[in-house]
Amino acid sequence: MRSLLITNIGELTTHSDEGTRTDAAMIVTDRVEWIGPATSPHAADEIFDAQGAAVLPGFVDSHAHLVFAGDRAAEFAARMAGEPYTGGGIRTTMAATRAASDADLRSNVARLVDEMRRQGTTTVEIKSGYGLNVPDEARSLRLASEFTTETTFLGAHVVPPDVPRDSYVELVTGPMLRACAPHAKWVDVFCERGAFDVDEARTVLAAGMAEGLLPRIHANQLTEGDGVRLAVELGAASADHCTHLSAGDVAALADSQTVATLLPGAEFSTRSPYPDARRLLDAGATVALATDCNPGSSYTSSMPFCIALAVRDMRMTPAEAIWAATAGGARALRRSDVGHLGIGAYADLMVLDAPSSVHLAYRPGVPLVKEVLHKGVWVR
Repeated sequence: MRSLLITNIGELTTHSDEGTRTDAAMIVTDRVEWIGPATSPHAADEIFDAQGAAVLPGFVDSHAHLVFAGDRAAEFAARMAGEPYTGGGIRTTMAATRAASDADLRSNVARLVDEMRRQGTTTVEIKSGYGLNVPDEARSLRLASEFTTETTFLGAHVVPPDVPRDSYVELVTGPMLRACAPHAKWVDVFCERGAFDVDEARTVLAAGMAEGLLPRIHANQLTEGDGVRLAVELGAASADHCTHLSAGDVAALADSQTVATLLPGAEFSTRSPYPDARRLLDAGATVALATDCNPGSSYTSSMPFCIALAVRDMRMTPAEAIWAATAGGARALRRSDVGHLGIGAYADLMVLDAPSSVHLAYRPGVPLVKEVLHKGVWVR
């Protein structure tokens, strides 16, 4: 396997025991092999001169809905004109997704994954949830699995029109789950007003776990509710959104292994209150950041944009936000091989057109990701 020496790194952020180094160098194959001073002589098959740029781990986007057709630009324009967001637009995307061919859906996922890669994302989770019937949920996950191992069954996104609630929960936990489980690693449910209540959510997650899937949950996005407590009760890897939290919710997250995954793109696109990341961090909870890329409530593929929002509107420091977008996302996926640049981790990293990772928040909207390495291969 060919080795690559990356030298003259101005600032190397590892999120590992190696810490943050200046004037650094590293040798990678598909994994990180060595880290040390730029002045240390080391041989490698190839050399890349970072010319004083910042290098940091690739982003780990642990919450994205990429298998869909069409867009909801008109819905976004209506919200910006003052109409409230209720989540009902999911049914619009459902109709377009069901009507789309495999080739069209695959092309759209490829386009979005490429957008993410160009902005530094090297690991992405992809959910189903826009088919909402057995064949379309199964094909959504089959297509998602072509792009990532982090696939999530979200048949319990909303109840589709003209289907009784009880019948749909039985479908999700029965025939749909059996068709989808071979293509999925995770099971998820939208536990929220207008979607699924806590008892329905528990039923869905328990059924998925019985099929060998790992639980995660959409929780407390629109209102305070029981979703976060359910996530902790079931040992879910992540409770996602966490916009409206009680003191008890915060304490439960802090005392658990469940990651609070915050999705500021959704608040930006719906003009909703942002989650209070500072409150979670100060309590000792583990926080991740993700894009929630979807056509309705957060049509962004940009982790740098989410970092800027987290620093500006969620009271995170730049260092905290960058950790949450890398190592935090890895925690939310229970991965120890990505999200950091410790020895033995995958060689997933980005080179910025900037001397420090702080510039990701300091220069919002500027395309600072210059080069991206994924498992030791340049992908940008």
